[in-house]
Amino acid sequence: MRPFPLLLAACSLALSLSACGGKKEQKPRAVPLVEATAISRTSFTDDLEAVGTALANEQVVLSAPVTERIEALNFADGGYVRQGQVVARMSVAQEQAELAAAQAQAKQAQQQLDRIQALKARGFATAASLDQQLAIANAAKASADQSRAAIADRVVRAPFSGFVSLRTISAGAIIPAGTAIATVSDISRIKLDFTVPETRLSTIREGMPIKAVSAAWPGQPFNGTIATIDPVIDPATRAVRVRAILPNPGRRLKPGMLLTVSVLSRQRQSLAVPELSVVGDGEDRFVFVLEGRTAKRVKVDTGVRQNGLVEITGGLAAGQKVVTEGVVKLTDGATVRLAGDKAAPGAGKAG
Repeated sequence: MRPFPLLLAACSLALSLSACGGKKEQKPRAVPLVEATAISRTSFTDDLEAVGTALANEQVVLSAPVTERIEALNFADGGYVRQGQVVARMSVAQEQAELAAAQAQAKQAQQQLDRIQALKARGFATAASLDQQLAIANAAKASADQSRAAIADRVVRAPFSGFVSLRTISAGAIIPAGTAIATVSDISRIKLDFTVPETRLSTIREGMPIKAVSAAWPGQPFNGTIATIDPVIDPATRAVRVRAILPNPGRRLKPGMLLTVSVLSRQRQSLAVPELSVVGDGEDRFVFVLEGRTAKRVKVDTGVRQNGLVEITGGLAAGQKVVTEGVVKLTDGATVRLAGDKAAPGAGKAG
């Protein structure tokens, strides 16, 4: 046998098959299907976030003015008291006895003064004796007034309407001066104090609306307004203290609560596109604008992001169509088709 002719024939057959395989027709690339929408203007706000502490509208700690025994407590734990209502009454037996003695002295001094005035009118009393008796009568009245004031101090009243704290003392106890009897809090509305950095001071003003959220009521925001801005900036923190007023229906907010505050500092109308429309390349941002059925890559300037939208501050005009779905499949100048368009020939078939 001659192996060389057989080897040559085999190589020729392999080359022929390889040539036939190289002429195989390639599958045409499918035209990407995308969604697009015309951009329009949307309302955007610059929110300032802070953390604040809730305070009562009015709050006072009622304390014992003197060391004395408690005779009666006229409030229940967490109860409501009205302005002027007696909260506690202390023992006044000694003061009442002193008042009775002072009143008797005052009456006697007044009677003596009346007699001397009558004698003076008839010329039987001197002016010096009249002046002396007048001073005695006035001193007796002052002593009686002092006893009345001491009795009044031992009756503790609510200075305004509100809710009292839990009771920590009982009737019959002897308490020293300055001991807290009850705390009265007016929580019909809440004062909310928070701090704002010095750099954001120009973005807030009195009367601006705020929204506060409490961890106790996560799904129920509380709306209010800025009432006062502290005229002094803290030199240690470079922040200013701001006070807002919040209505408190149902008394859901309690003094001491921690709330997250959002200040709606500036509202405006700007062009907006969905977040999925914007692609990033380093520090630059781009969108794909449709010109007919051609996607053109356009650089844009962006602002804030809110509710799934991105603010467009430059690079686009209202009414332009922007690709919102299928952005990842596009390149600059790519041909696209929209829902409802006929598929390109061979787009869904193998070659």
